[in-house]
Amino acid sequence: MSETTLVRVLRRDRALVLAAIAVVTALAWAYVAWLAWDMDMGGMDMSGFRMIPSSLGWMMPAEAPWGAFEFALVFLMWTLMMVGMMTPSVAPMLLLHAQVGRQALAQGQPFAATGWFAAGYLLAWTAFALVAATAQWALERLALLTPLMQSASGTLAGLMLIAAGLYQFSPLKDRCLTACQAPLVFLQRHGGFRRDVRGALVLGVKHGAYCIGCCWALMAVLFVGGVMNLLWIAALAIFVLLEKLVTGRPLSRLAGVGLTAWGLLLLLRAM
Repeated sequence: MSETTLVRVLRRDRALVLAAIAVVTALAWAYVAWLAWDMDMGGMDMSGFRMIPSSLGWMMPAEAPWGAFEFALVFLMWTLMMVGMMTPSVAPMLLLHAQVGRQALAQGQPFAATGWFAAGYLLAWTAFALVAATAQWALERLALLTPLMQSASGTLAGLMLIAAGLYQFSPLKDRCLTACQAPLVFLQRHGGFRRDVRGALVLGVKHGAYCIGCCWALMAVLFVGGVMNLLWIAALAIFVLLEKLVTGRPLSRLAGVGLTAWGLLLLLRAM
């Protein structure tokens, strides 16, 4: 393959990867927005009930135990929310995979398709969604969430914000953010891209795990602003993307100070 042809093919691959990211992100956001619209009761008194994210306007008595179907719907909500929020932030890695993979193919040593790496990454976030759904169930059992999935306790909200703020300064946060900001460093530490499907999936899961280590505390903040609050979801998604694109730690530190200060303010008000 001539150099000119390779450049043209790489541009096509780049366009295809970006288009796939855009489609997956748009579909996930459409579902989340649909749920949020369905759960907007327009100020209606929801005391004694909880909303089920089904897009069908379902409600249950607040004291009624969750069934398997309700848990599945909440798990699906969290899964697609994570897909919509986190897929754009993995774009640099996917573009790098597509480029290196195409060059390897031109040399007769093909890698596994980029989609397998992406699947592993999203599989990691699906596991996180399972944990988040379980946490939501536990908080509702303790009557610590409102019917619209927002913290019902100023003390709990303050503690969550402080924990998220302090985590922004932690060594684990720095290590995980480095892996997300520098794809080449991540690849060097984990043996590079894989030629087999299983290896590509595992590598994607590992990258997703670093991403979870970087962002899990920020995702917990959704319980403060409202799990189905689209403004909160969008703000966090944009921040996560910027945090990974801007080298260094200025955004992380700034967010840490802001979240900690906000949490302290909520604690003082709750006293």
